[in-house]
Amino acid sequence: MDTAAAEWTASPDGRPRRRAGRWLPALLLAGVTVVVGCRVADTDGITPVPQLLAFLPWLLVPTGCALLLSLLARWWVGLFWGVVVLGLLAWFIEPYGKSEQPDGPPLASLRVLTSNVEFGHATDALVAAVRRERPDIVFVQECEYGCDATLKRALGADYPHRAARVADGSAGSVVLSRFPLAPADGVDGAMAMPGAVADVRGHAVRLQLAHPMPPLPGRTDQWRRELDELRDFAAADGRTPLILAGDFNASQDHAAFRRILDTGLRDAARLTGADRTPSWPARTAPTLGVQIDHVLLSADFSAGATRFLDLPRTDHRALLADVTLHRRP
Repeated sequence: MDTAAAEWTASPDGRPRRRAGRWLPALLLAGVTVVVGCRVADTDGITPVPQLLAFLPWLLVPTGCALLLSLLARWWVGLFWGVVVLGLLAWFIEPYGKSEQPDGPPLASLRVLTSNVEFGHATDALVAAVRRERPDIVFVQECEYGCDATLKRALGADYPHRAARVADGSAGSVVLSRFPLAPADGVDGAMAMPGAVADVRGHAVRLQLAHPMPPLPGRTDQWRRELDELRDFAAADGRTPLILAGDFNASQDHAAFRRILDTGLRDAARLTGADRTPSWPARTAPTLGVQIDHVLLSADFSAGATRFLDLPRTDHRALLADVTLHRRP
């Protein structure tokens, strides 16, 4: 029996060993192919695909490992398979969405800041950032009662106008503004997404905070549904300039988020070349992470600069965008 085993292991052409060496690259490529296949099909699929789609660029790592293992095993089918998957990943890593800037005369310039303060823990850090950066409009997610009270006390004089739906835990959100605000319906969701219409130096601008549910296992339908609500909101009124900002819990690699961009909105980070800069999780960003915090603009706006700010005690980086409202042709 030992002699037969030795003869099987050391077969002259090495086929048994090579067959055994194909299992690992095949498993790696199969897993990546499922995720990339959903990206090709323009769908977010089911768990765990939405969670893995968020980290689509990082799928280059298992794909590269599979290519190397296929080469070592002299598995030519695996090499071809890996090259195809690698090419698709390279294609889809490219920025998504429109990048044209308006060429009409400028009407007003303003600075926008969005920040998820994680259950209000980073409120003091946000106050310091607001005082330092002096944005005109601030979108705050996960602002509970203590956060709301701190913002009123510390920033109420500089930001006398607000749209707020305060609640415990992660459910509360606030929009602060230097410009006068008129009330407007927000977007329904498990977490608050208030809206308003700002009077920006005589020009009406819709403001809408975004904070849909994250794509947790078993709750991806709700995540997708709330992103669709944001898409419907963006598509409902194409006449009034719009700023849609917040924690979308989605990246450009999610079909539900791309449908929002397909309404004609531009991502400020995309316009300024920062479309792959991670905003979450803050602990590993910018080395490792995904951009799920966005400032989306209607075609009336150009973006001059964007910066991601590191705030202590939150798992999100804040996003600061300098934008200019232009007159439509």
